Amino acid sequence: MYLAHYGLAEPAYSITPDPRFVFLSERHRDALAHLLYGIGQGGGSGFVQLTGEVGTGKTTLCRLLLEQLPGNTRVALILNPMLSPVELLEAIAKELHIPLRGKLGHQKRLIDALNVYLLQAYAEGLRVVLIIDEAQNLSTAALEQVRLLTNLETATQKLLQIVLLGQPELRVQLARRDLRQLSQRITARFHLTPLNTDESRTYLQHRYAVAGGTEFPFDDAAVRRLHRHAGGVPRLLNIIAERSLMAGYVHGSRRITPALVAEAARETLPETGHRLRPRRIFWMSAGLLLCLLIVLAWWSSALPSMTLPNGLGANDVAHP
Repeated sequence: MYLAHYGLAEPAYSITPDPRFVFLSERHRDALAHLLYGIGQGGGSGFVQLTGEVGTGKTTLCRLLLEQLPGNTRVALILNPMLSPVELLEAIAKELHIPLRGKLGHQKRLIDALNVYLLQAYAEGLRVVLIIDEAQNLSTAALEQVRLLTNLETATQKLLQIVLLGQPELRVQLARRDLRQLSQRITARFHLTPLNTDESRTYLQHRYAVAGGTEFPFDDAAVRRLHRHAGGVPRLLNIIAERSLMAGYVHGSRRITPALVAEAARETLPETGHRLRPRRIFWMSAGLLLCLLIVLAWWSSALPSMTLPNGLGANDVAHP
């Protein structure tokens, strides 16, 4: 019913991945170009790194990357990297359809089988790519195993190209001294940042139009409020925008105001309703200071009339 209220054919801000709704900001296009370059021309050293906050579009870019890879590419996609080194090797082998009989649990046998596969793929003119999502969850031992995989090479070329996708913690992890050998092998790095206000507006308008909308319901002030609550993160933009449309429908309005966005943000992001703003912090501090001054003033006025244990007043002086 709320879709008809806005003239939409389908939800505009669903968080379910749908290629039709993909919007690439300039930084998203740059990131995709970095990935393609790293796998293609820049793939001689083995690693490409893409990091970004939760919800900034890393998984979307990964899907686009998979769609744009050449037909001679074989991909092993690891979505859950919380594995031991041996388990990681087994997962890679399964993704590449390498027979595992007699190899499960045996690190050297798994590496030998992977090496045979990579050499055969190279001989056939194929490129093999390993993509690890949520790579910040890799243990140090697993990261070291991943690095060692890039030692599988011919005299002129690495046999395996590796793409690491992760949250900002991955950058911190790879900056550690004990992982410097891996860090030095990364040929392309890109950090995906949130959208700015103008990009957020374009993003919201794009999705609304794809869903069949003809009259964008968010006024400029509402877009700015929405961007501020979401911090420019596309996933949060979707969540708050969708709830804002529901709020507008409930209130019988086809125009989304900042007040409706604020209401939607309180419902979808509970922490925003309890977050102390600087002005509120100032007034709370001022109130506490005033209370303290009142208590001190009362104490000062009451002090002269107070009786000491020997019966003397506070202003009496006891002489020997």
